Amino acid sequence: MSGAPLIEPGTGDEGIYVEGREGYGHIKSYVRRAGRMSAAQANYYAEMMPKIGLVYAPQQVDLAAVYGRNAPKILEIGTGMGETTAKIADANRDNDYLGVEVHVPGVGALCKQIAERGLGNLRICQHDAVEVVRDMLPEASLDGVHVFFPDPWHKARHNKRRLIQPPFVALLASRLKPGGYLHCATDWEEYAHQMLEVLSDEPSLLNSVSGPSVEPMAGFAPRPDYRPLTKFENRGIRLGHGVWDVIFKKR
Repeated sequence: MSGAPLIEPGTGDEGIYVEGREGYGHIKSYVRRAGRMSAAQANYYAEMMPKIGLVYAPQQVDLAAVYGRNAPKILEIGTGMGETTAKIADANRDNDYLGVEVHVPGVGALCKQIAERGLGNLRICQHDAVEVVRDMLPEASLDGVHVFFPDPWHKARHNKRRLIQPPFVALLASRLKPGGYLHCATDWEEYAHQMLEVLSDEPSLLNSVSGPSVEPMAGFAPRPDYRPLTKFENRGIRLGHGVWDVIFKKR
């Protein structure tokens, strides 16, 4: 068994990160937002999820069997409305992608993108990401993990809900192969520095940025070509807002 801290299941919607204790869950990093699917999203959801949906179950899955091939496997946590995820999968068809999202209209929108683009290398699991990683993904099974623009929970009393916390980063690291990468991105500067600190403190990870760099960007990576700019990011850049990428590799 890995030395990664355990994130134990619980019966409620909230809980705490614990190591080796039973009866507690993790603090949810999301709320289930209200929202209706469009007719198109609902139709594609009904058509595609039986084909490309990975149903949550508390047992490990054989990812090669899920995709029917041996290829690099990339986990994307929080696919939003799916446009970026679909673009990445479309541009990198030699990789297989697993998108994890709880927002039903977002899942429907991504189903539409998968159908229209003919993406055979993208699957969706509509479930809590911590539980998917903890219960379904074997150790050393992933070549990469994307966590792009997670909810910053910017109020101090809500910071505990942030997804990027030491126990979850340790769990993600345990699922990466040696040389695999964990890539986080945010447009919230304070959260960016927390991400950098948490990933730096994980002993099994190494910052992809080597050598000294100029403050205030020390430790942050340039945006790689595989992460496309979103329309919100482009708008933020025009307004002078920052975006920070943090990319670490498994030792």
